[in-house]
Amino acid sequence: MQLEMVSSIASVSEEKWNALAEDQPFLQHAFLHALETSQSVGQAAGWQVAHVTLSEQGALKAAMPLYLKSHSYGEYVFDWAWANACQQAGIPYYPKLLSAIPFTPVTGHRIMAEDQSHQCLLIDGVMQFAEENELSGWHLLFADDAPEADLLERGWLTRKGVQFHWVNRGYRDYEDFLSTLRSEKRKKLKQERKKAQFDGVEIIRKTGAAITPEDWQFFYRCYQETYLAHRSTPYLTPEFFLLLGEKMADNCLLVLAYHQGKPVAAALNLYDRTRLYGRYWGSVAWLPSLHFELCYHQGIEFAIERGLQVFEGGAQGEHKLARGFEAVETSSWHWLRHEGLSNAVSRFLNHERQGIGHYLDELAERAPFHSDGTVSP
Repeated sequence: MQLEMVSSIASVSEEKWNALAEDQPFLQHAFLHALETSQSVGQAAGWQVAHVTLSEQGALKAAMPLYLKSHSYGEYVFDWAWANACQQAGIPYYPKLLSAIPFTPVTGHRIMAEDQSHQCLLIDGVMQFAEENELSGWHLLFADDAPEADLLERGWLTRKGVQFHWVNRGYRDYEDFLSTLRSEKRKKLKQERKKAQFDGVEIIRKTGAAITPEDWQFFYRCYQETYLAHRSTPYLTPEFFLLLGEKMADNCLLVLAYHQGKPVAAALNLYDRTRLYGRYWGSVAWLPSLHFELCYHQGIEFAIERGLQVFEGGAQGEHKLARGFEAVETSSWHWLRHEGLSNAVSRFLNHERQGIGHYLDELAERAPFHSDGTVSP
């Protein structure tokens, strides 16, 4: 067995990497390569690439996206308090190791492997690297393939979070979906859609080759506007989106809004055979309810038309609940080398998990669906 860390995804065979990544768009070789080529990630951005591969006689047995981080931006599982505690105690927190998709709070594979034994070999190899280099820890975010028993045995801590996902229960069309909502919720959504699609507004969904370079340029303008409105700087560069359109257009859904013939707003989603992933939105002019229409209603319609099972709406956002999304629990895993820090974080996470459980119960009570599973006439 040969364990290797590489400074670029280009060093790994695209065919072999994608065979482990399966259908998940954010793990595709082309997606990670676009992040690196566009300089959206890299040492200068605080995301030093350190992807890990485990090979046997030239065959790729396991692999993992891995970054050496010098900050905690763009992760969506917030550990600033842990970093501040270390600073106050005189313990270095950065650099740290992170297995995640940059700027993307989407659940999926992280420790890609042929079987659990190869997963464990990869985990042990990276933990040894962290020990030898005296790194503060290693964080595994939004993983659906984490070998829980093996991680717990090695001293890992688990953290729970909440996201909002829309679930397709075999709806024939959008009206069929609306019929499952309580009457007052259904009425509000119809009014909301009517406001968004008033006279002079046209909404178009584009996929694949239908998305032009001009569409991508306009989308990036909208993407920038969102960050500027929050007095922040965009993580991703224009080159990233152009590469995404060039290499992964068949995974992209771009929803565009036009007012009196001019583009005014855009929302970008990615999708695979079973899921739609809401990613970015922006506008250059304010129009009523346009955000909800482009980001949620159009995505739900698309998911129903394509027979997709789940629409992940992205991080946070209780407002999604009223639009037919449901609260779901997410998981992340954390290994902290310093025993005192690990013990303190463990106590915090035990308390936090109780709060997450109560929060999920509360959200379930606020769900907009008929409690008895019936549909309205």
